Amino acid sequence: MSSLHQDAARVLEAWPAPDGAQDKLRAEYAAHLAAHPDGMWKACAAGHLTASALIIDPERRQVLLTLHRKLRMWLQTGGHCEPGDPTLADAALREATEESGVPGLRLLPQPVGLDRHSTPCAVHLDVQYAALAPSGARESISEESLELRWFDYEEVQEIADASVVRLLDRTRAALR
Repeated sequence: MSSLHQDAARVLEAWPAPDGAQDKLRAEYAAHLAAHPDGMWKACAAGHLTASALIIDPERRQVLLTLHRKLRMWLQTGGHCEPGDPTLADAALREATEESGVPGLRLLPQPVGLDRHSTPCAVHLDVQYAALAPSGARESISEESLELRWFDYEEVQEIADASVVRLLDRTRAALR
């Protein structure tokens, strides 16, 4: 069992879920990790944990979303954990930095939500963080994105799916 696996189990154990549905997912994620020593890795056919981060600029009341190259949807940054990631938070921050090109992102100390969804590779058990962008942050597109764009909070429900809208709502609640 990797230290990343152990960290993810600790994060889930300590996370105060904001509601009953999130607590149920938290318990399901924990059970998945207990049953699958490889549950952090893409190779786990039963599904695997992923780490994502919604990049937010509370000062400008905007979020940075990526138009995902494969899924062709506006999403938060994120993806698969890698063996070099010491913690789940580090995986989320690495993904956010790689996909946005924004240096100096700072994660809120604990996840803001969980989202389970099917993808072409497997079921993703996504652990969602919020990343605060530094003042004047400038994005730089990566090969994983077709486009990066800042959206006002109010615009998100018009361009993104319900999971991203929920993530924004949870992030804003965590910032209060």
